[in-house]
Amino acid sequence: MKKGRPKSLLTEKEEQIMQMLWSHGPLYVREMVALYPEPQPHFNTVSTLVRILEQKGHVGHEVISGSHRFHAITKMENIRSNRLSTFIKNYFSNSYLNAVSALVKEEKISVDELKELIDMVERQSGGEGK
Repeated sequence: MKKGRPKSLLTEKEEQIMQMLWSHGPLYVREMVALYPEPQPHFNTVSTLVRILEQKGHVGHEVISGSHRFHAITKMENIRSNRLSTFIKNYFSNSYLNAVSALVKEEKISVDELKELIDMVERQSGGEGK
């Protein structure tokens, strides 16, 4: 990894670009700009963000006919896991149980969905399940 910013930290705008690369595969900066809703950011703004992501080690590029086509190096699962861990640590005293409890309390997940989740966990862990 090149010297620069820490690899694990992504800003909201950097994460937007990563989402594009994960969804669409390798892209040129002009293609990224076209994927933004109106008002689209300036080409140079997107180019700067991509270069920062490259410095952080999240993005790589290949040169095709003199143009840089960028691709994601870091997998979405790695960022998701890191973000979720940080979120749980900061907002739920590092307790996943507290997080799920909050989802139930706020009616974001139903009892039936919880039962389904328990069944999935039991199947994955080799438990008996239903």
